[in-house]
Amino acid sequence: MRRIIQRLIAAIVLSIGIVAAAVGTSYGQDKVVRIGYQKYGKLVLLKSKGTLEPKLAADGYKVVWTEFPSGPPLLEALNVGAIDFGNTGEAPPIFAQAAGAPIQYVAYEPPAPKGEAILVPKDSPLKSVTDLKGKKVALNKGSNVHYLLVKALEKAGVKYSEIEPVFLAPADARAAFERGAVDAWVIWDPFQAAAEAATGARTLADGTGIVANYQFYFSSKKFLEANPKVIDAVLAELSAVDDWAKGDIHAVAEQLAPAIGLPVPVVEVALKRQAYGIKPITDAVVADQQQVADAFFALNLIPKSIKISDVARKPGS
Repeated sequence: MRRIIQRLIAAIVLSIGIVAAAVGTSYGQDKVVRIGYQKYGKLVLLKSKGTLEPKLAADGYKVVWTEFPSGPPLLEALNVGAIDFGNTGEAPPIFAQAAGAPIQYVAYEPPAPKGEAILVPKDSPLKSVTDLKGKKVALNKGSNVHYLLVKALEKAGVKYSEIEPVFLAPADARAAFERGAVDAWVIWDPFQAAAEAATGARTLADGTGIVANYQFYFSSKKFLEANPKVIDAVLAELSAVDDWAKGDIHAVAEQLAPAIGLPVPVVEVALKRQAYGIKPITDAVVADQQQVADAFFALNLIPKSIKISDVARKPGS
């Protein structure tokens, strides 16, 4: 069990190279907003639109962008002071908070339960989540899909200890999935849509009726306390991009497709399963997120109990 905990907490450890690069970009800058983003999502759209830079330049701030492969390393970068703002799904911040990272939830996107799923090969004999008992299941440790797997197994009456988790990043997981080295793969969009299109992968279960699959936006506690108006400005520009995106999904897909290396139709499928709206943190969302934290603690996946309300931005702050 100790090894399991160590592996899961290690999911938020960022490579020295990425941290050094992100920190290095901030040297010599008095007023900088350092934003961490992933290859897919609203932040990458905001970056490509270029509307945030002039907005913050009026107040004397420069924007520095750093790309991360997934949520856990992004939050570790925030933990060590390499970035000031970023977003991830619902599971990575649980591990980050349990490890003492000074994160602050500042906004969220509504649930998108179809945007993550447990996939099996098209010719797999597995027909339901119950059939995963004793099987190898690939997933990105500490990511959103980790919670989907936990709750889907629980709903199916299968203990987490009765499956064999295989912790792999998306690219490695897909390779293992395609060559039959694992029996199932728990993954999120757009990787999910890409696997469905390219391999005919079947869905055993998505998040519908099981998990919410929120996306959260974070600031470091220090940056939020010192620069609340800057965070508000970033969120306002995100909302504007979000409004544009939900109104013209095809245009968004055409803009994202070259950057993420996927065909436009595949990106469109993923975007249609995404949620829209950038909203302030509410008590109800905090309560939902607390359920994630409590579930992970009950399974000894995090070393201590945590309170989400301790790191949620309060109204008016």
